[in-house]
Amino acid sequence: MTENENTQTSRIYRQGVGIVLFNAEGHVLIAERLDNPNGWQMPQGGIDEGEAPEAAVFREMEEEIGTRNAEILGMMHDWICYDFPPALSERLWDGKYCGQRQKWIALRFLGTDDEIDLTTHDEPEFANWKWVPFDELTQYAVPFKRTVYAHVVKEFSRYATPLQKAAAEKN
Repeated sequence: MTENENTQTSRIYRQGVGIVLFNAEGHVLIAERLDNPNGWQMPQGGIDEGEAPEAAVFREMEEEIGTRNAEILGMMHDWICYDFPPALSERLWDGKYCGQRQKWIALRFLGTDDEIDLTTHDEPEFANWKWVPFDELTQYAVPFKRTVYAHVVKEFSRYATPLQKAAAEKN
């Protein structure tokens, strides 16, 4: 749900960014969580105090997948909120947050697949990664993130085109 739709103002959401990283074929990167085998998601992470979402997206991308080699294509106007399942909410961050409030940012990956390294951070989050067709993204999402991912697909589908086709459409 968008922040404007959130009527539970007393609940505390962790502020973060979501990374929608497109490759040259228009596919999006997802990664399998170490703590949840078969739990695939797009990289995401917290925004530090005083940090702009545009800076946080590159920092988090480097921490989670080992590269900053991308350019920003677009950013959602709204913040998207979602709730954690109760058992997860109690376990994460000592139960401080009921969910996340995220600014989703679309980026074009400018590198090669060998630049992606899930082990660069002291505490890796992911076991595996892959590129998937953007219109199949929601089928990989855990149930409590499916609405968010559907919103992301609707918002950023214009970027899910191969680079050659996107360049031809500009001319």
